Amino acid sequence: MAVALLLLLVAIGSVLFHLYSPWWWTPIATDWSYIDQTINITFWITGFVFTAVVAFMAYCVFRFRHREGRQADYNPENKKLEWWLSIGTGVGVAAMLAPGLIVWHQFVTVPTDATEIEVMGQQWQWSFRLPGKDGRLGTSDVRNISPDNPMGLNRSDPHGQDDVVIENGDLHLPIGKPVKVLLRSVDVLHDFYVPEFRAKMDMVPGMVTYFWIRPIRTGTFDVLCAELCGAAHYQMRAKVIVDEESDYHAWLEQQKTFAELSGPKAVVRATYQSSGK
Repeated sequence: MAVALLLLLVAIGSVLFHLYSPWWWTPIATDWSYIDQTINITFWITGFVFTAVVAFMAYCVFRFRHREGRQADYNPENKKLEWWLSIGTGVGVAAMLAPGLIVWHQFVTVPTDATEIEVMGQQWQWSFRLPGKDGRLGTSDVRNISPDNPMGLNRSDPHGQDDVVIENGDLHLPIGKPVKVLLRSVDVLHDFYVPEFRAKMDMVPGMVTYFWIRPIRTGTFDVLCAELCGAAHYQMRAKVIVDEESDYHAWLEQQKTFAELSGPKAVVRATYQSSGK
């Protein structure tokens, strides 16, 4: 009897802890509410199954407890029960997977009007690149990375000369505009994660991964690395600041382009090479 009650208390306590826990999601700052909804569906399904299984265990412990003169019946197979369990499990798994597949399709389908920006992770800091007035990011190569070219931009690419490069600083984004975030890593696995954005993706050396977001409220949000990347992993922090469009453009005008950071020699060389001489 005591064991059955204890099992029921575990089930009830787990559900109540989930519903009234002080640890919950941070207020969302993008239009990825679909992700929250998908997680909630998973919680409801797994919570129902967990409660049902534990309640059934409690019932069995109480109903079939030891009594004098009672003998156990050995029944190794029950086809009807196995069919019901298989069908129920299949329906439950499908109910959890289907919303996730729908959201994943939305997650990787970037709007055509999205602006591309780049985030580069390295032990242990973030660097950011935004397109300049031409609206395009220049090409890059890790072999070009140097102290005066931290993101490895190709100096011969004219589209990269006006790119805005922010090394170990804060990233600003305009509210209400879709943004495709290109992700690169220089050394090991990193993961650019802003809890309020919900979207995240591993950054793999030698690959360019991505996700897209549309900020829906202004504010300052912490950037975390969600992949254990070494001894100073916990110090790999930055800020993303979502601005009104006018404030964003005012901030952007104050930033230096790759050409300005590289110096006049780089500008002359890039112009000479792009002219085909």
